[in-house]
Amino acid sequence: MTEPLWLTEAEQRTWRAYIESATLLMESLDRSLQQDAGMPHAYYFILMRLSESPESSMRMSELAAATRSSRSRLSHAVSRLSERGWVERLDCETDRRGQIARLTDSGFRALQAAAPGHVTAVRQFVIDRLDKDQLEQLEQIGSQILAALPNSD
Repeated sequence: MTEPLWLTEAEQRTWRAYIESATLLMESLDRSLQQDAGMPHAYYFILMRLSESPESSMRMSELAAATRSSRSRLSHAVSRLSERGWVERLDCETDRRGQIARLTDSGFRALQAAAPGHVTAVRQFVIDRLDKDQLEQLEQIGSQILAALPNSD
């Protein structure tokens, strides 16, 4: 086994700033959504993805991929969302084993109620902290990182 190419001090500072900011950002967004809307960020993300899909519905396997979630974790989250009346599960007409998750009207209203606070938090923690050039750079950086990762499509 060859010796790894260790990070320089500058690279180490960059990496740590990135990983710490990403971790704290997700914790802060989650906390904000819990306080403002009574839902974790993962539930918001599921509702958002469904709201953007045709007929506000997706196959469970597609929704798992779109939310970067395991099928079992997504199934658990959809069960909780169903208990709240925000999502319903339907059998897939073209595949007996498949299921569809569909956003309900109540789920759409919950998403609409949560969105303003979420957008405010995203602005507070990220968007309003950066100038136009930095935002463009952040988009480029994020896209480059995503392109290098498995399952990033």
